[in-house]
Amino acid sequence: MKRLVYFGLVTFCLWSAPITAQDQVSDPATADGRIARAQFTTKIVNREPVDRVLVVSPPVEEVFFFTDLRHMEGDTATHSWRYRGELISQVSFDVEGPRWRVYSKVRLEPYQFGDWSVTVTDGSGWPLYTELFRFEPAQAGANASVEGVKPLE
Repeated sequence: MKRLVYFGLVTFCLWSAPITAQDQVSDPATADGRIARAQFTTKIVNREPVDRVLVVSPPVEEVFFFTDLRHMEGDTATHSWRYRGELISQVSFDVEGPRWRVYSKVRLEPYQFGDWSVTVTDGSGWPLYTELFRFEPAQAGANASVEGVKPLE
C-alpha cells in the first residue's frame, strides 16, 4: 500500500514541472496571437486607450472599444456592440499589417443603463473575443446627475 502512495507522489512531482511564460495561455482566443489586447476605455490618444473601464456612469456619454490585432493582415475584424443582448452597431476594419490597432465607439443614451458587450469576429464571422461593461446611473451626491431618467428594469 505504501508503494502505491509513494509512486503516486513521484508521478505527480514529475508531471508538475514549472510552467514557463511561453507555456501559459490565459485565453484560448489569444492563443494564436490574433488579439493581443482588447479593452473598453473612455478615450483614445495616439491610437492607445487612456484607461480601462468595466463600469461607467454619467457624465460619460461614449465608450470606446480598443483592439490590438496581430497576424491578421488581409483579413477583416468586426466589433459587434450589444446592449442587453441586442445588436446595436457593427463596425468592420480591414487589417493591413501584422500589428493593427483599431477602435470603435458607442454613444450612451441616458436611458441605456445595463449590460453592454462587444464581440470581435474575424472575416469569416468566427468570434475571437468578447468583453462586457456596465452603464450605471450616477450615484447620489456625485458630480454627475441625470434628471428625469429612470433606469430600465
